[in-house]
Amino acid sequence: MDNIYAIIPVTTFKNAKTRLSPFLSAKEREKLLKAMLHDVKKKKKRHVDNIFIISRDKEVLKYAESLNVNAIRENDNSNLNKALTQAMKLCKGKVRKIIIVPSDIPLIGKTNIQMLIDASKTLDFIIVPSKGGGTNMIIMKPLAIHTKYEGFSYKEHVKAAEKKKLNPQVHDSFFMALDVNTTEDLGEIMIHGEKTHTRQYLKELKVNVESFRGSERLKVTRAD
Repeated sequence: MDNIYAIIPVTTFKNAKTRLSPFLSAKEREKLLKAMLHDVKKKKKRHVDNIFIISRDKEVLKYAESLNVNAIRENDNSNLNKALTQAMKLCKGKVRKIIIVPSDIPLIGKTNIQMLIDASKTLDFIIVPSKGGGTNMIIMKPLAIHTKYEGFSYKEHVKAAEKKKLNPQVHDSFFMALDVNTTEDLGEIMIHGEKTHTRQYLKELKVNVESFRGSERLKVTRAD
């Protein structure tokens, strides 16, 4: 039996990251998501026995194959939580633990993933919260809980783990809490994301960031 598999759910490339429009065009947002997924896959590849990308989007599945990872076609009439259950069922009995991460946390490489994986050998449930009350990583046995990725999922996942007496352990990480949704998030990538595909792509788009004392901490612009 293998030690740990990674599961990365991806919705679609088309109309990805709509909150970043009109700062980025639809095609630019698609390429951004591909760059972020590449960064997540690259980091995971070093630390896990297998990676599964699950999606209903044929273009996502084709891209997953180009990254040399396993592509799972999501069942019809599914949603994020059902998709994760589908993926975990495929993993159950083959691996001791699974690690669930989204596709849009390109700074994951700045976190000590191996430390968390090593800790998971003795801990039942490790969770990393995201900004805004979401969840950006769970390490657990396949199907240890039913995931609840709607709304403030972090608290819901902790409650579910406590109900199963899994003694959830929280790892608070600035870099893994940063899932990219806003232009200010892009600024954080420009500041902290050296050596990532995501930052390189943003540089190609001539994205600039400055310190700002207005309503936002960062001023993010694009050169003409």
